[in-house]
Amino acid sequence: MSTMAAEGEEERLSPSTPTRRETGPRRLPRTLLPAAAATLLTAAGALVAVGCFLGLYIRPTSDDWCAAWKTRDLGVLGITADFYTTQNGRIANAFLSGLLYSGGPAGTKILPTLITVLLTTALVLLGRRLLRALGHTPPLLLLTACALVLQALLYFAGTRSYQVLLWAPATISHTLPGVIGLWALLLALATLTHPRPAVRTAGLAGALLIGFALGTLSEPFALVSGLTAALTALLCLPRLRLATTWRPFTWCLLWCTGLACGLAVLYTSPGARWRRAQQLEKEPLLSTGELHATYEDWLRMWDTVTGQWAYLAAPAAGLLLGLAATLRTPRPSPSTSPSPPPPAPPPAPAPAGRWTRAALLLLPLPVVALGSFAVAAGLRSGYGPTGWTYARTWTSYLLPMELALCGYGALLGAWAAPRLAARRPAGPATLAACATAAFCLTLASTASLVPAVQQLTTTTVARSIAWDAQNARIRAQAAQGATDVGYRPLPIGSLAEPFFTTAYARDWVAACVSRWYGVDRIHRR
Repeated sequence: MSTMAAEGEEERLSPSTPTRRETGPRRLPRTLLPAAAATLLTAAGALVAVGCFLGLYIRPTSDDWCAAWKTRDLGVLGITADFYTTQNGRIANAFLSGLLYSGGPAGTKILPTLITVLLTTALVLLGRRLLRALGHTPPLLLLTACALVLQALLYFAGTRSYQVLLWAPATISHTLPGVIGLWALLLALATLTHPRPAVRTAGLAGALLIGFALGTLSEPFALVSGLTAALTALLCLPRLRLATTWRPFTWCLLWCTGLACGLAVLYTSPGARWRRAQQLEKEPLLSTGELHATYEDWLRMWDTVTGQWAYLAAPAAGLLLGLAATLRTPRPSPSTSPSPPPPAPPPAPAPAGRWTRAALLLLPLPVVALGSFAVAAGLRSGYGPTGWTYARTWTSYLLPMELALCGYGALLGAWAAPRLAARRPAGPATLAACATAAFCLTLASTASLVPAVQQLTTTTVARSIAWDAQNARIRAQAAQGATDVGYRPLPIGSLAEPFFTTAYARDWVAACVSRWYGVDRIHRR
């Protein structure tokens, strides 16, 4: 195995010998990082692929029944109007639901795969931009593996895996908004510095329109993304020298404006007013008692999240990515042959101040902390003391948390790799040990999700078989003219099924099942 020449040692090259380009310490095994990347890609990709495959076994439950019959009978625009006037005011949510259910069962079956593909692509593109901004060469294989690791954590590390990935109403409301937000960020990065004014204007208009749509799609994500954009706008003031123009500040301002307008339309809708009228009188949200109760709910949420050690895969994968990207970055070796001086570069803008850079580096901390508190407050306001258990909404801040952990790991790896490589003689060995430890921690953390995926697979497939048999029986009875058919509840994912309440008049799931099958009533079988 070849080794890197010691620092300061002269290379034995003749003047005619071409200059070689070193890509990292040669004591680090050449196959270590590619093998680690391929292993992680296989392991995390297998878990995510199982989630996509389970889409074939998705069957209606809870809100699915209502969305399905409303889309069939009212159409896409009809269900959108129904949400606005009688449900909750989420018009973008209803419109997407109408598009999804208008294709019948096929829409819900392909949605997990669609989300996975879009999220993987967005994470890879953002990772490439981050590494190139740091001056490093992105390792595409490991970058894709990291994207899949983050998704495996997002889907399976929580307490409501079925709702996060496989239940369409929750994925539309709480998983899809994060995907849209990442693509909106890519849109901003691509248009803000574009030389053509028309493209820059289109990017700003897109910020306003996408923000408005997200404001009527998901309140939790609107709160988290609005907080992120507001804090970023403050750091992008030209006076702080992090940005040289007002374009980033303007983009963030338009994003927040769109979110605010969307939330205003949602909050003032007849459906939202009706929903608030059904709730019992309670203390104001900003009262001392409610704030203390919200704080306790917030602690319970984080106690659940921090109790899942699988999330350690995020910083570990980021560390491995940072090490690999730094080692792949070509750097010229010292040469005895003289080289002409490079042309003088144009004058660079004044660098941002130390405190501004530190604030940018620490930005994810208040976003995740305050954003999760806002989610806890919204859940308590909408669902009462047990609202914090609605873990499907946690994805609004869990995705930023995972991205922050992975990003911090990548920055640490990019910082540590050249310093370890420069130490002789133990530097390369230490570097290899760090890369191996990061790989093992990532793999072990990802493997800890296997039991949850196995249980999800068994439950989902078994329910689909029982559901298909019951569906065939009910349809046959309805075709024969039956108006009251038997239904056996098939619960899954902590979701409501018919007869979840003792009062049939309040059983909205049973009512939607009856409308779907075209019968007057269903009874427990």
